[in-house]
Amino acid sequence: MEGETSYTAGSPPFFDGEEYELWAARMTTHLEALDLWEAVEENYDVSELPLDPMVAQMKNHRERKTKKAKAKNCLFSVVSKFFFTIIMNFKSAKQIWDYLRSEYQGYERTKGMQVLNLSREFKMQSMKETKTIKGYADRLLGIANRVRL
Repeated sequence: MEGETSYTAGSPPFFDGEEYELWAARMTTHLEALDLWEAVEENYDVSELPLDPMVAQMKNHRERKTKKAKAKNCLFSVVSKFFFTIIMNFKSAKQIWDYLRSEYQGYERTKGMQVLNLSREFKMQSMKETKTIKGYADRLLGIANRVRL
């Protein structure tokens, strides 16, 4: 295994009910890095093993079942006690994810107004003589990134 490097995922982002879009982007990446995003996104069923399973079937069954449990545990560990009491009875990581998205993502009309305000702010930007080009570029990039969110 020469040349391989190990990867240790950083700590997952904590969700406290604020800035859902930022949290969701970071959490998606965190789950992808842990190879757990499929269990959240697809909510696949783990079928029962046949009567005389082969070793590969047993390994695949255990891996798929474990990924679902790890994804659910990961979501449980990144929310406050308040949110945990709400989501603790959901059966799958997909149900948890969908609930958080539906409750905290925001409404389309509100997001549309935010985009209009940000585009107006973007158009009103001008470089001050006392400011640096880097500072100006950072401000413009910050607005553009908020629009993307």
